[in-house]
Amino acid sequence: MSSTKSFAKKHSEIHDLSGFEFFKGVGQVTGGTLLSITMVASSVLAGGLVGLAISFRDLPDVRQLRTFFPSETSYIYDIKGKLLASIHGEANREVVTLNQISPNLKRAVLASEDSHFYDHHGINPVGIGRAALVNWAAGGVREGGSTITMQLVKNIFLSQKRAVTRKIAEAVLAIRLEQVISKDQILEMYLNQVYWGHNNYGVQTAARTYFNKSAENLTLGESAMMAGLIQAPEEFSPFVSMKLAKQKQKEVLGRMLELNWITEKEYNDALNQEIKLGKIKSFQGSALPYITNTVSQELIKKFGRETLLKGGMQVQTTVDAGFQMMAEETIKKWHKTLEGEGLKNNQIALVAIDPRTHFVKALVGGIDSKTSEFNRATQAHRQPGSSFKPFVYYTAFASGKFTPNTTILDTPVSYRDGNGWYYPRNYDNTFMGAIPIRTAIAQSRNVPAVKIGKAVGMNKVIETCRTLGIMSPMEPVSSLPLGAIGVTPLEMASAYATFANYGWQSPPTIIARVTDGSGNVLIDNTPKPQLVLDPWASAAILDVMQTVVQEGTGKGAAIDRPVAGKTGTTSSERDIWFIGTVPQLTTAVWVGRDNNSQLAHNATGGGMVTPIWRDFMQKALKDVPVENFKPPSQFSRPHPN
Repeated sequence: MSSTKSFAKKHSEIHDLSGFEFFKGVGQVTGGTLLSITMVASSVLAGGLVGLAISFRDLPDVRQLRTFFPSETSYIYDIKGKLLASIHGEANREVVTLNQISPNLKRAVLASEDSHFYDHHGINPVGIGRAALVNWAAGGVREGGSTITMQLVKNIFLSQKRAVTRKIAEAVLAIRLEQVISKDQILEMYLNQVYWGHNNYGVQTAARTYFNKSAENLTLGESAMMAGLIQAPEEFSPFVSMKLAKQKQKEVLGRMLELNWITEKEYNDALNQEIKLGKIKSFQGSALPYITNTVSQELIKKFGRETLLKGGMQVQTTVDAGFQMMAEETIKKWHKTLEGEGLKNNQIALVAIDPRTHFVKALVGGIDSKTSEFNRATQAHRQPGSSFKPFVYYTAFASGKFTPNTTILDTPVSYRDGNGWYYPRNYDNTFMGAIPIRTAIAQSRNVPAVKIGKAVGMNKVIETCRTLGIMSPMEPVSSLPLGAIGVTPLEMASAYATFANYGWQSPPTIIARVTDGSGNVLIDNTPKPQLVLDPWASAAILDVMQTVVQEGTGKGAAIDRPVAGKTGTTSSERDIWFIGTVPQLTTAVWVGRDNNSQLAHNATGGGMVTPIWRDFMQKALKDVPVENFKPPSQFSRPHPN
């Protein structure tokens, strides 16, 4: 008998009655009556399940678990067919034997999931009876009563749908399985099969990810924390919330103490043990983690985690691996350059999109994916500052009432905002008087942008943003034109790409095509552009944004071809941007800090971000022919509303 088995056997007389708290409020039932009901229900269910075990002839044959292999791997490729990552292949699961797993973890899992594991024959009649009463009182499935054996057959053979019929099938298969293989084999298979969160299947990869050690070396504190993950791994992950992880750890340790499987001293020592976390290794070995993680998150959102990890998907991305690596190397180089200029602890994100297809061509979520998997290109919502202004001016042009040459007064103004007054100021605290819109945007004047926003209506500006795919919360306040909202670099690149395609838009995507293991097409993102903006107004905003680069704040982005773009600098110098485009490629570059602190006094998008953009674009467009933008004169100007 194994040490785990004998340990559990020794304390089997301590029954788990904690489930009885569910009966509070379900009428006045005495303890004796409740116990009688539970025993009767348990007996009926146990007897019924034995009978069902004979009649359920169409259920899977559990004997195949003797030669069971993990599920089919999914593969992610670049646009040319180069393999970028295999998802849930053998690299994500390292099978270990039961004696290679810490006794602490085995006991913690048994205490948490099935303290009578070594006593029952696949089902726990007391647990099932209690669950049946809870579910009957609740009018639906609330409590499972599942043993480890039942969980194992559910994970391998059955759907995740919570239903009475599935619970019966689980019980039948569990009884059958316990007649075919030993308890130790079942526990070993369960610990190697169970999902621990962050794409970790099996106890060994989970232990290496969470605590950077082998499963056989886990301490009691670490083991209890891992056991607490099983029911909801992403929710209770210490990488997500150490507070919730410690809460579940305490519950598991409390259960072990209640069972007399640990002493009071061991309980306290484990609770007080310092937890040293490892690193998330969801796609360890991926050639391009920012790409494969983004793709995986999209597929999980659409199809669910199980389909991605077990469905044998073949995923073609929109990214060329060589192009992406060039983008990442460019960002690393400029990170060091900016640090040398005094911008310590800076982060940089870059997104490049083909405006003709809205295919993502490069996506860099930070300076090093190995030190941080947080993807600032898709997940960081930062203020765009003045790079928001083109949305305001486009709205003005689309109204038919304004052109690039319309005069606007750059003079002091105040607006009533709520209980106070708002006085917009320019970055240099000066005013230029009467100037054309072209000059206002080229010099990134704040006051004219606010006045234009007021003239066309802030709700109209918000409407433009929504059409362009910017979904952050926005209020129609006077300061909206100055970009005091949260946006991602991906959103900004996609929005400018729609301008660059004269109002034609496809959904931005990093996935070109997905098939399942049998070759059936699951996703086909062949571009299907729709006209969502006014073409003349789009050409007009491109026209004035060319002036930004030719003679305005974006001069640092000038290359050997026409460029339309806009700088962005927030008032506190926490976020600096440049988003620029040529007809064939739109690129957004953001620089900031993760803690949202000020970068440096006078840090601007025009001074510090345009050189990064220029360097990247010169490499990206090396063999791409020069193209001119279409002038507004090629389109019909909208009539005033």
